[in-house]
Amino acid sequence: MIVLKIAVPTEEKRGLNSRVSEHFGRCAAYTFLDEKGDLIEVIENTSRHMGGVGMPPDLIRGHDADILLCKGIGHKAIALFEQLGIDVYVCQAETVKEIFQIWKNRQVDKAGPDDACKSEKK
Repeated sequence: MIVLKIAVPTEEKRGLNSRVSEHFGRCAAYTFLDEKGDLIEVIENTSRHMGGVGMPPDLIRGHDADILLCKGIGHKAIALFEQLGIDVYVCQAETVKEIFQIWKNRQVDKAGPDDACKSEKK
């Protein structure tokens, strides 16, 4: 039984070896892990940011994620994830495996306003 489901925005569909995307909404795919770091699934980003429909937080929630680990995210997205009950953590890592280890080792705090992308217009 999966207790936590973790989503990571990625540049490709290579599982734990996938490169973490610079921004969660414009990634190629989302890689989902369990709380042990085992791969659950990889899905294509079909949100409106990539020409599809719906917002990325809704897509991630639709796959029952509890946590988002990412490199960059905007103020509005942090608020949307908060409304959906999904915790967001922002840190720098190259691969899914690395970002999971940073989170697992508690080397990152939950995202807040200071963690939002600096280039985002307010």
